[in-house]
Formats: sequence, structure tokens, C-alpha cells
Amino acid sequence: MIENWTEFLQPYEQAVAELKVKLRAMRIEFETAGVHTPIEFITGRVKAQQNIIEKAERRHVAMDRLEQDMQDIAGLRIMTQYVKDIYTVVDLLRERQDMVILEERDYVTNAKPSGYQSYHVVIEYPIQTISGEKKLIAEIQIRTMQMNVWATIEHAINYKFDGEIPSDVQDKLEEVATLSMRVDTMFQDIQEEVTMINK
Repeated sequence: MIENWTEFLQPYEQAVAELKVKLRAMRIEFETAGVHTPIEFITGRVKAQQNIIEKAERRHVAMDRLEQDMQDIAGLRIMTQYVKDIYTVVDLLRERQDMVILEERDYVTNAKPSGYQSYHVVIEYPIQTISGEKKLIAEIQIRTMQMNVWATIEHAINYKFDGEIPSDVQDKLEEVATLSMRVDTMFQDIQEEVTMINK
């Protein structure tokens, strides 16, 4: 059992703070170069103690295995304007020397049955502490703003129904997911047309 949650979560807070600064710096580089930035904005959070405990119970994760088996205690989200920007960001993450990619899950090309879309990258990230280097696991989700709106609303609805969404509500969510995908495709088509015109 974890005796001091503040002490346990502090390294994750540090990791999220550092990663937010580093990933936002990528956006600034694109802006400074005067080219299209694939990063619209970045958010990050450390999962709350109660949420960690609930997820551990739900997924049968032993409390002494949290650091190894729970990948999203530290979580970051990168929002993009266009679908193709998601893959540009993933390529940029693959090239970085300050993190190691452990796993990738492409729910953009392969949307979940619910309609959920996002690209998940699980990383190992080293932080420097007074006791030396500590390697943490964190999850970075990359998605368009349109995908994020859908996922945020779906998450809130899922929470209200305690994971058992009525079938008629689920059908509507899937319909909205299809419409959202179409909107994302249309936005990308418009962006490519504008780019061609301005060449």
C-alpha cells in the first residue's frame, strides 16, 4: 500500500510539467519558422489518487505495481487542427532523444467501436531528482480538436452512466463520431486546397 501519496505523485507532477514545457517549445519553433504548426495546444495532468485507486481495482493492478502497470498516471494531450498533423506529431516524438517510446496505439486509423479516436503513445521519461534519475511511464494522446470534443463529452456521459451507456445514447454517440470524422476530413480537404492556391 502507498503510505505517502504526495510523495508518490510528485515525480509524475514534475514529469508532466517538464513535458508540457518541452512540447510547447516545439510549437514555438514552428511559429518562429513561420510554417504551419502541427500542434494547436497541449494539456497535461496527473491522475488523482482516488481515480488511480478506482482504476487499479477495476483493472486488477496491484498497488505495488502501479509504476509499472498503470501507463497514464502522468498524461498529456496534444491537440491538432488536422488529422495529418497527428502523424506529424507522432513522427516528431519518435525522433526525440529525451524519451523512449514503449508502445503506440492508433485509434485514429482504427477507431474504437464506440467511435473514440486518438493516437496514444506510451513513453518512458527520465526525471532528475535529488536521489538521482528516475524513469517514469507516461501517456501522450494526440488528437484533433474535433476528436477531443467528442471524447470529452463521451467521457462525461460514460461517467454519469457508470460505464453502462444505454444503447440509444450509444447509437447517437457513434453517429456523432461518424459526423466528427467527416468534419475532420472536410477541414483537411479545405486546408490542402488553400495550401495549393497559396503556392
